[in-house]
Amino acid sequence: MFPWAKFRKTKGAVKIHTLLNLQGNIPEFILISDGKMHDVNVLDYLVPTPGAYYVMDRGYLDFRRLFQLHQAKAYFVTRAKKNFAFKRRYSHKVEKETGVQCDQTVILETPYSIQRYPEPLRRIRFYDKSINKRLVFLTNEFELPATTITALYKSRWQIELFFKWIKQHLRIKTFYGTSQNAVKSQIWIAISVYLLVAIIKKQLGLEMSLYTILQILSVSIFEKTLLTKLLSQSESTNPLPHAPNQLLLLD
Repeated sequence: MFPWAKFRKTKGAVKIHTLLNLQGNIPEFILISDGKMHDVNVLDYLVPTPGAYYVMDRGYLDFRRLFQLHQAKAYFVTRAKKNFAFKRRYSHKVEKETGVQCDQTVILETPYSIQRYPEPLRRIRFYDKSINKRLVFLTNEFELPATTITALYKSRWQIELFFKWIKQHLRIKTFYGTSQNAVKSQIWIAISVYLLVAIIKKQLGLEMSLYTILQILSVSIFEKTLLTKLLSQSESTNPLPHAPNQLLLLD
């Protein structure tokens, strides 16, 4: 039904490549592609901001593209693959009680990799007790403490929460059209709704979740009521009166 969304012979797919600003959980860059486009190719469309930190998983590990971020004076934090070949130059002191097992300055070992990234890298091995797993990080940031680097990568989980929110609450699992324009329009509408709700939440200083705000707006979309009044009334909850003759279902 979606012949333009190439993925497999019997299945189509669409990817939403997203760069999320962790300061406000707001998407800064979005690219919609078919399912065959590899994640790492998105870096070719990205205009790096000097001084910014780009946190990404192993799917974006490409030394040529990472070196382009480095040359743009931007920082990256990613995970190393299991077959990562390197030579150690220096080992820095670590406090192992923090979970950091090693903090090293390394250079790439294979000629192909050195040609793509000729500068030193920082390699940090971290043991995460919560998941009982050792993680190895690569970065071009040499000034921040190793624990800060690990915390930066941990914040990457926010992008997973963003996609989970989009899938659960904006209902884009079912498409109203099958053309490329129809699918992209519906996705962009869903993202625009997310942004509008996030802006309302921030400007009005609301404590309620984005999902709650969306639910309130969905049932009162045709009402001529100011948002400040509508959401402030919904935020104040009135407890139900106690009824002494009310039977308890569960004690």
